[in-house]
Amino acid sequence: MRADLALLEARMEYRFSNRELLRRALTHSSLANEARTAGSPVDDNEQLEFLGDSVLGFLISEALVRRHPEFREGELSRLKAHLVSAAHLHGVARRLDLGSHLDLGRSEEMSGGRAKKTLLVDALEALIAAVYLDSGPEPVRDFVSRHILDAPYAADADAGTDIQPAITNFKSALQELAQARQLAQPRYTIVRERGPEHSKTFTAEVRVGKEFAGQAEGRTKKIAAQRAARTVFEQMLHAPPAAVEAEPPQVEIRPEEAPTQVGCLPEDPGAA
Repeated sequence: MRADLALLEARMEYRFSNRELLRRALTHSSLANEARTAGSPVDDNEQLEFLGDSVLGFLISEALVRRHPEFREGELSRLKAHLVSAAHLHGVARRLDLGSHLDLGRSEEMSGGRAKKTLLVDALEALIAAVYLDSGPEPVRDFVSRHILDAPYAADADAGTDIQPAITNFKSALQELAQARQLAQPRYTIVRERGPEHSKTFTAEVRVGKEFAGQAEGRTKKIAAQRAARTVFEQMLHAPPAAVEAEPPQVEIRPEEAPTQVGCLPEDPGAA
């Protein structure tokens, strides 16, 4: 039995005029199939999911262009890929507790459908379409902005991943962002190690120019560096334009003259 829909509306900060749209958005095809067999057909959320996917893609693209007019197509594409990815949308659906509100058939209920990533993401897209059909573009634009665009870049803990996989390499993303903004390339250093030899925790630091720096921990140097890169990447995305000015040209140091720095990480984004 699903939870009271009023609780979901409260979490969404949106109240439906047409409750039937909300119910349909949360009705899985497994229940619709069982109802048809029993001679009492109901509509499932597949058509709404189809519409919601398109509405979401458009609104994310629109918002990114408005928020980041200085970004080139590649930067915008990477951000959009993250925001519409199953991993990110799954986190949004879980924060809204969509699983407890789904209407499932008996077989899907018994197989743990309320926690399945695919079902939750599909329901979220259907919900976006339902808001759009219920009230038009402005309320759904507000919903997407509040719950998807401004949602945290959280790791998908249930999947056992250490970093958000939608942006597959934050070191690469940070390097490209620094290059696009004419800043020095990121510099990585392991600043601390703690714990026994078989179970160490590493703290990595990354700096981009004089304005941006961040630290993060991880069970490997690579994970720590990726997490630190993500921190600085997000700093740079939200920095006011004045904070992202080009640095003066750096004096080139030949390899034989370069000082040795203990604890440095390779600056190649694929290294470590």
